Amino acid sequence: MNLITLENISKSYGEKVLIKEVSFIINDNEKIGFIGINGTGKSTLLRILAGIEGYDSGNIAKISNFRVEYLPQNVEFDEDSEVIDQIFKGNSKVMSVLRDYEIITKKIEDNSDDINLQRELLKINEKMDALNAWEAERQAKTILTQLGIKNFNAKIGELSGGQKKRIALVGALITECDLLILDEPTNHLDNESVKWLEEYLNNRKGALIMITHDRYFLDRVTNRILELHNGSIYSYKGNYSMFLEAKAEREIQNEASEIKRQNLLRRELAWIRRGAKARSTKQKARIDRFNELSSEKVERKSEKVDISVSSSRLGKKVINLNNISKTFEGKNIISDFSFIFKKEDRVGIIGSNGIGKSTLLNIITNKISPDSGIVDIGETVKIGYFSQEYNHIDENMRAIEYIREGAEFIKNQEGVSVSASKMMERFLFIPELQWTQIARLSGGEKRRLHLLRVLMEAPNVLILDEPTNDLDIETLNVLEEYLEEFNGTVIVVSHDRYFLDKVSNEIIAFKGNGVIEKFTGNYTDYIEYVNMCSINEDENKKVEKKEKSNKEGKKEKANRPLKFSYKEKREYENIEEWIEEAEIELEEIQQKIDSSQSDYVLLQELLKNQKEIEGKLEYLMDRWTYLTELAEKIENQ
Repeated sequence: MNLITLENISKSYGEKVLIKEVSFIINDNEKIGFIGINGTGKSTLLRILAGIEGYDSGNIAKISNFRVEYLPQNVEFDEDSEVIDQIFKGNSKVMSVLRDYEIITKKIEDNSDDINLQRELLKINEKMDALNAWEAERQAKTILTQLGIKNFNAKIGELSGGQKKRIALVGALITECDLLILDEPTNHLDNESVKWLEEYLNNRKGALIMITHDRYFLDRVTNRILELHNGSIYSYKGNYSMFLEAKAEREIQNEASEIKRQNLLRRELAWIRRGAKARSTKQKARIDRFNELSSEKVERKSEKVDISVSSSRLGKKVINLNNISKTFEGKNIISDFSFIFKKEDRVGIIGSNGIGKSTLLNIITNKISPDSGIVDIGETVKIGYFSQEYNHIDENMRAIEYIREGAEFIKNQEGVSVSASKMMERFLFIPELQWTQIARLSGGEKRRLHLLRVLMEAPNVLILDEPTNDLDIETLNVLEEYLEEFNGTVIVVSHDRYFLDKVSNEIIAFKGNGVIEKFTGNYTDYIEYVNMCSINEDENKKVEKKEKSNKEGKKEKANRPLKFSYKEKREYENIEEWIEEAEIELEEIQQKIDSSQSDYVLLQELLKNQKEIEGKLEYLMDRWTYLTELAEKIENQ
């Protein structure tokens, strides 16, 4: 079923044409990845789809009662509101009654004896039942807990940027809609959260369109790709891998068409130069054909960011960390960690949000000092730091002024001097855009500008903190190629699994409580290693259990006639009582679970306890069966 149809949509900002006569249809249950170079209008088109931005010309047709939910890249929050208020901010009936429910329950907490409040709560409960709003509330709190946010009444202003983005994401996910629009949903999510989101979106009903730089995410979630290039839309069936194959084929065909066109042009030009006169109809037709071929526009390969800059000379010693430790407010972040960064190392640093990755970068760059240990940096080291934030940039400056602050000229890898302006062109900043105020650039363009500034200073050690955030896939592909040729050390903190696989050859994994694991290989190699260790551990436990069981069996055979051991006799006398106690305990846990449906932190703990008691009861029943059979054999021998 067609949900929304765009016909010949165009949008310009001043003289800059972003979108020209774009047409496409979104069908129910399609999961669409929307890609293209930053600054070309992807976010603008999503806002047009969401109905929050207008367009210059064209037409949009929607199904009746069309519902859309939009998660922008940068979300505005009421800093004084609480987490749960932000989640239930929507305008639907379900969101409205959930807000009312939260308000009344807070009032009752302060004045539980107020009869009028109790009556009001009863009415709201009836509305909650009618709209099945309990399920939406349960889902919201479950997703929040899954994404690491357990204090539902925390003030928004007290949370980190990453936590705020996750809260906005939950608000979008729980809102019923025909079309869900997500702009960079994986930014600020750790690997476990991204994996969870993949599964959630794969199981979700309804249409989805999203902008994301995460290529594994695109590959595993989408069944259609839309590419925005030079103001036009190209549609491809299938996931990201299938898109790459189809696009490569299209560009080969376009290139072949262009070669054929150029050959025709050369032949027609040679004929005209021989002095053809436009006297006959035939001659005039050939001249018209030449003019037509000359003016014909041919789709060429996509523009690519060209990164080709040299780095400063790097000596043998780079960065040595010796027994580094760091605590914050009594929390152990890094404990007795040592690592030698060598020339041409490609080190990926991974771990959940807030675990200490940025602390390690700050210690390396001397922004903070370790509590103990030594940071030994080589004399020739020149660090280039591509940080997550670019709020240090003066946005009143022109883009080219910011780059020239780094360097007027830089030598490329062939040793040829290249001007700041020329380098900006290679980063897809056309001459007119170079003199644009930084404040007027898109988020992705600012990131690209920040990256160029870092490289213009010719570092020999590159530190990249979440470099894939807000960079388009085209730029990431070229950055990855550049890092392969980079004659220096690369240290990268990232949650982007694809980027880590392509770039890293060593992994530093933060495990929590100051423990840091070192591994040689890329991200996928490390995950396979972790999974294998887990499998081996499970297998070892099974072997130990089997060996223990065999020993017990041999002991029974050796002790003829059959009789209970002291331990078995005590077990046999008490096991029915122990089983009864476990059953009572399990029943009490179930009652607590039934009465704790709104406390999702407690609920998680109770479910864990329930699983442990069920396992204990299963073990006791197995032992009861074994001991009862043994007692019968003893009696009958």
